[in-house]
Amino acid sequence: MSHPTRLSGLEPLTIGDDSLFVNVGERTNVTGSRAFAKLILAGDYAGAVEIARQQVQNGAQLIDVNMDEAMLDSKAAMMRFLQLIAGEPDIARVPVMIDSSKWEVIEAGLKCVQGKGVVNSISLKEGESEFLRQARLVRRYGAAAVVMAFDETGQADSLQRKVEICERAYRLLTEKTGFPPEDIIFDPNIFAIATGIEEHNNYAVDFIAATRWIRQHLLHAKVSGGVSNVSFSFRGNDPVREAIHTVFLYHAIRAGMTMGIVNAGQLGVYDELDPELRERAEDVVLNRRPDATERLVSFADTYKTKAKVSSEDLAWRQRSVDERLSHALVKGITTLIIEDTEEARQKYPHPIEVIEGPLMAGMNIVGDLFGAGKMFLPQVVKSARVMKQAVAHLVPYIEAEKARSGNAGRPRGTVVMATVKGDVHDIGKNIVGVVLQCNNFEVIDLGVMVPGQKILDTARDRNADVVGLSGLITPSLEEMGRVAAEMERRGMLQPLLIGGATTSRVHTAVKIAPNFSGVTVYVPDASRAVGVVTQLLSAGSKSAYVAQVAADYERIRAQHAQKKGPTLIPLEAARANAWRTDWEHYAPSRPQLIGRREFRNADLGELAQFIDWAPFFQTWELAGRFPEILDDPVVGETARAVYAEGQSMLKRVIDGRWLTANGVVALLPANSVGDDIEFYANEARTRVAMTWRNLRQQNQRPTGKSNYCLADFVAPKTSGLADYAGAFAVTAGLGIERKLAEFEASKDDYSAIMLKALADRLAEAFAEWMHRKVRRELWGYASDERLGNAELIREEYRGIRPAPGYPACPDHAVKAELFELLEASKIGMWLSENYAMLPAASVAGFYLAHPEATYFAVGKIGEDQIEDFIRRSGRGDNAARQRFAATVQPMAS
Repeated sequence: MSHPTRLSGLEPLTIGDDSLFVNVGERTNVTGSRAFAKLILAGDYAGAVEIARQQVQNGAQLIDVNMDEAMLDSKAAMMRFLQLIAGEPDIARVPVMIDSSKWEVIEAGLKCVQGKGVVNSISLKEGESEFLRQARLVRRYGAAAVVMAFDETGQADSLQRKVEICERAYRLLTEKTGFPPEDIIFDPNIFAIATGIEEHNNYAVDFIAATRWIRQHLLHAKVSGGVSNVSFSFRGNDPVREAIHTVFLYHAIRAGMTMGIVNAGQLGVYDELDPELRERAEDVVLNRRPDATERLVSFADTYKTKAKVSSEDLAWRQRSVDERLSHALVKGITTLIIEDTEEARQKYPHPIEVIEGPLMAGMNIVGDLFGAGKMFLPQVVKSARVMKQAVAHLVPYIEAEKARSGNAGRPRGTVVMATVKGDVHDIGKNIVGVVLQCNNFEVIDLGVMVPGQKILDTARDRNADVVGLSGLITPSLEEMGRVAAEMERRGMLQPLLIGGATTSRVHTAVKIAPNFSGVTVYVPDASRAVGVVTQLLSAGSKSAYVAQVAADYERIRAQHAQKKGPTLIPLEAARANAWRTDWEHYAPSRPQLIGRREFRNADLGELAQFIDWAPFFQTWELAGRFPEILDDPVVGETARAVYAEGQSMLKRVIDGRWLTANGVVALLPANSVGDDIEFYANEARTRVAMTWRNLRQQNQRPTGKSNYCLADFVAPKTSGLADYAGAFAVTAGLGIERKLAEFEASKDDYSAIMLKALADRLAEAFAEWMHRKVRRELWGYASDERLGNAELIREEYRGIRPAPGYPACPDHAVKAELFELLEASKIGMWLSENYAMLPAASVAGFYLAHPEATYFAVGKIGEDQIEDFIRRSGRGDNAARQRFAATVQPMAS
């Protein structure tokens, strides 16, 4: 097994043999994106940063930054841009590929980038001495390197030259500089094929062969390349370029290609290409016949304007029952599944053979397609719906036979899963459960808010092979640690899986795994779950896998122990550097509404107009911006299907009043007192209704940058200004349990997950609708605001609505006082013991109206701030200390 390549921004990126292909985001490249180049040339770095943010939000695991433009000071531009994105945590979490043909620009970038990035590129074109000098510097800066197949005589354009140059570079790097082989990423040059020049015909074959040779002979090295080059001769004919890219990448990845810069707009799904087009593209890519180019050129014209047509082909109904069952599973068709299952039951001697035969054969195809990236999560969940309905039909017959014979089929393993105590979020857990069931694992899902004792008792009583814990809110992390410790106390041997939005590989290694001497594994998403569980339950691979995970986590703990983190300053110094404004010349707007107002049975149809659909696709693990994702050649077809089905269910939700949406808002007199914000019960400000205790950024800030606290945006009590602030809570989840029970009864996980995803979207839309109503009417400080939904999603309005548990307000516990202030129970909203909101499709937070109010991340804080927070709270317990334990960092001496 080769050593994985480990890169990092603020978060790690591990690229190993079992990793999916890594697509490098290329839009932060002035040579590859006109929009980015235009912004950089105009000096609009804020706009350029937004492009980087979009790349990461759309799922880029690595972003390529290139400033090679004749009209630019490339070195200065590279430094400025990297410094800017380093201050944006949601961008800086991914590694950076510093891309330039000028070494001075690369080195300038290396001095700015945080984490472990990639240099693109170094080569032998200037000789061994310069190559080794640059390599030593790359290693000194702690980066990996893309090594071009280029030497003193030029670029490698044949298999022999590619092999010779890459082998020579590898030996020089590993033997003369000690360069870690896993940090070497070869680019053996992708050149255009089908150009009409005979010597170009084998370019793709040579790249693929060179890739295979590199992965077999240059131990631990990886392979990258720029895919769009291969189809350059067909520019202007996107369908044919898409086919060439898809076929090329299919074979290159199978040969070992690790990563590459790929235009997602020109990439399709191999198995879904038109068969004749795929064959002719494959003839060209693999150089299978001398007339391949001519045949593709003559065929290409028919595809210039050809639209993709979707039509239902019922020919599959003429196949055997086994083939019909397999087809129905792969395509997610439930229409005739009961009839086909019954026909199969009558064909086979034992009903269990229907499951172990055609049904599992179909699910194996689904698993293979999903693992290969040729099938996406919504399709897999639909397949699971088909499987469950078929199995439900067979169960009575299986039970009857089992009662007679005492024999029944066995699953591959049993997994007990639960959302931990105090947490109510379960969409991700449900999806993981569905994917595991698709692969013949028995899943015992205990639901949400499950005490650790019940989870572990169930695992013992059901003889489970694996225990899985899920959670969304940060208090769930502590609960997972407690469950792990209890497993240790009981002497349990089952592997422990950790997953959920707030979990991470680092947190699992540092905070959870040390509590349990057995194996603990972080599972980032549904696509990894089957592979993890399979390896843990495989006699042949378990030992090696467990050892690999243990070594990886030990390394993470060692790195974490050495990590210094940001430099913190004393709390008083941070307060001295607070954000300040000219309060003497600021006139707070008095709300039209002073007090509390409820909104019951909100119009779901109106709320639906405020939906931000991008997170809807993220629920289904489909990455991309909305609406562009609908036209994405890789996930577009699936995205269009799930969007259409989401819209269809949304209409049924609205027309059938499946859900009830209630909300409450309170706009009250308010002033800041230090780092706290006091809400007053009367305009005389003599009675405090609630004190919102906030935290302040305590990291050392660059010159000119403030140490923010949310209290900074409310006029101080000492100013004499009559300022105001607001609070709100909304839910769109009332009544959801009835419909979920119906879906569960009909074995329809797909519809259940869809409904939960839509309820979440409606709750967020309700929050957006409410905030607009506050700005324009109830508070009225922006009565002339006329923004469309796109502008609302981009938050192009005055004011902010910070929510507990988010970076600017990390304390979940404030929700208890917030709910009391709002009397949220009157509209059907409650809190769990760990401050998760019930129903799960709920949003709550505060309103601040100052024109310069902005979001920020509090980040790490010092012990002095914790002590101050406890003192201000007036409580002697250590609840706050426990809540902020992961946030506290020792002060620099």
